[in-house]
Amino acid sequence: MATLIMTVAEMQDRAKWLKARDAGIGGSDAAVIVGLSKWKSPFQLWLEKTNQVEPEDLSENEYVYWGSILEQVVADRFCELTGKKVQRRGLMQDDNYPFMLASVDRMVVGENAGLECKTANGFAGKQWEDDEVPDAYYCQCQHYMAVTGCERWYIAVLIGGNHFVWKVIERNGEDIKALIEAEKDFWYKVQENIMPVVDGSDSCATALKEKFTGGQIEPVVLESGAADIVNSLDELNDTKKEIEAAINMKKNRLCEMLGNNEIGLIGERKVTWKVQAGRTTINGKLLKADLPEIYSKYSNTGKSNRVLRIG
Repeated sequence: MATLIMTVAEMQDRAKWLKARDAGIGGSDAAVIVGLSKWKSPFQLWLEKTNQVEPEDLSENEYVYWGSILEQVVADRFCELTGKKVQRRGLMQDDNYPFMLASVDRMVVGENAGLECKTANGFAGKQWEDDEVPDAYYCQCQHYMAVTGCERWYIAVLIGGNHFVWKVIERNGEDIKALIEAEKDFWYKVQENIMPVVDGSDSCATALKEKFTGGQIEPVVLESGAADIVNSLDELNDTKKEIEAAINMKKNRLCEMLGNNEIGLIGERKVTWKVQAGRTTINGKLLKADLPEIYSKYSNTGKSNRVLRIG
């Protein structure tokens, strides 16, 4: 069972709501913790939950803005098509695991179920075909069912602004059990300040740079496992070169087949090899030498960045 810890009205105070949400694990965090998020790594989330970095400010994000604005529209259309009624509930907390929170979009009236409202661009349409639901949203809905005890969760999405889809996600006891264990382990690491294992995502690489800013120039002797990592990287880089060479050879074969033709058809697929205008560039070195004041006025220096190199 779950306890309501913040009403819908109280959640209008965004700062208060963010503070409450950051004190535990919410539905959008579930996919991150189990490694199914495209946007954030467990390591990045851990840094945020341990207050070592500030979460990204999404208040000016267009996708987030329109998702919020259209939430009511999606909920209304769901009700119109299904005949169901929904209501807002607020922020709920799991009675058994207080760190598990659920800020649900809607609860379904007269049914042990909830509703998640989404918007997506047209390019995401394939992710919603047939019985498909994006993995991150599946995890989010199972998390909500874990907290609320609901037997099912409806999910509705407006795709590309003109295509509406709604689906049912049934409660999966095994998945919920695995999700709870993963969240328990993650929250233990947050409380004990134990870093999670890093992964290969861009988010993790960014998070590492945020945590470790550098500055200590004295060499250190790395632990013994570093040698194995470097040797493995050498092998992977050799394989990468072989794969890139094979890819380029296949591309060159297609170019040979096209000859002077710019478009080639292969069944329903199309291959193009078109002439593009060259880019206009500025010779910065020459400009700096001939017109140093102009160069200084219009030049910009990018943000500093830690770069890993292996000798």
